[in-house]
Amino acid sequence: MAGRRIIPLRTEPPRENASRGGVAAPLPLALYVHFPWCVRKCPYCDFNSHALRGEPAADSAVVPGARFPERDYVDALIVDLELALPQVWGRRVSSIFVGGGTPSLLHPESVDRLLTAVRARLNVVPDAEITLEANPGTVDADRFRGFRAAGVNRLSLGIQSFETKHLVAIGRIHDAREAHAAAEMAMKHFAEVNFDLMYALPQQTLEEARRDVETAAGYGVSHVSAYHLTLEPNTAFHRTPPPLPDPDLAADMQDMAEQTLASGGYEHYETSAFARSGRRCRHNLNYWSFGDYLGIGAGAHGKLSYHDRIVREMRYRHPQAYMDAVRAGAPLQERREVTAQELPFEFMMNALRLVDGFPSRLYAERTGRSLDSLHFALDQAQQRGMLRVSSERIAPTELGRRFLNDLLEIFLDTAEGPNTG
Repeated sequence: MAGRRIIPLRTEPPRENASRGGVAAPLPLALYVHFPWCVRKCPYCDFNSHALRGEPAADSAVVPGARFPERDYVDALIVDLELALPQVWGRRVSSIFVGGGTPSLLHPESVDRLLTAVRARLNVVPDAEITLEANPGTVDADRFRGFRAAGVNRLSLGIQSFETKHLVAIGRIHDAREAHAAAEMAMKHFAEVNFDLMYALPQQTLEEARRDVETAAGYGVSHVSAYHLTLEPNTAFHRTPPPLPDPDLAADMQDMAEQTLASGGYEHYETSAFARSGRRCRHNLNYWSFGDYLGIGAGAHGKLSYHDRIVREMRYRHPQAYMDAVRAGAPLQERREVTAQELPFEFMMNALRLVDGFPSRLYAERTGRSLDSLHFALDQAQQRGMLRVSSERIAPTELGRRFLNDLLEIFLDTAEGPNTG
């Protein structure tokens, strides 16, 4: 492989964007809505989620111990969206994702009020993908019917495992019976359903992991997300690690999941995502293609591109602090410009998760920077056998996908040269 050079790529953006990022035309836009409460905080979870306290309130979901200010929070989401409108005015929204936390704790009436408010304020395309995350143990048939009637057309169900002992080991509130019941209800009420699964669970065997994957595929679900359990900082599992499968066994589980889902008719299109033909998640594809997204809700992140800059935003994380900040007309805790030096890693961190990579032109279209400026980083990745580079497409090799963090490190400290022809 020594001496190989990448093919020169002529993808220069407009010169007025040379000093920093920016785009010549508006990018695809998605809306992310964050719901920050869960019945209980899972010991592996590092998302912005907060365990519920107290008795059920009149305006909260009917779940034992659940109490949260449902009406006030939805009011805050709507005001937050109104405050953000000048940044996205006139842009078409192709997908909406309500994540958490456990958004299925919301009443369907609240989801309907939220989505009605969104459609009244944003240019949501008629066939927009509208996803809501749900957890077994927080749903019933009436709730699923209500979510569908409110306009949700895709459900993402946090199954994680179909084995009760593994669900207990990772702190989930549901058992195997509830996992199956929720899966059956989801398939009955929604044409587009994702099952979240985790593998390399405490003391899990390869055959147990296989049963989980085969069970998920057996439901005929349109999409499966299969994640390796990782011990994230600032989690209970990181402080007190459980007995996990060794790295070789975990790698075997990953191979098994990919092979089992492939034989079941699923396309492996992203690091942890598998879909039947034509059923890929549009919202997440927008993330991985470095599209724009507006994030509202406690701790929500957003990325917005303009002709002369790309900015990232974050709302206040704690629910009460967020609602107070919205009432004050200032929900943003942080808003910063992405520097030209950060753009290579920011882009590649998303786009190289895609198994088929990305069109070579996309880097310039989404960052306002020339791909030629990454010549040396691309060459290094190619020579290490981790990347395939052509004038048409850039994609990780199997080695690059297996060691994605090592591949991304090549772009972490990339110093772009002058962005000239």
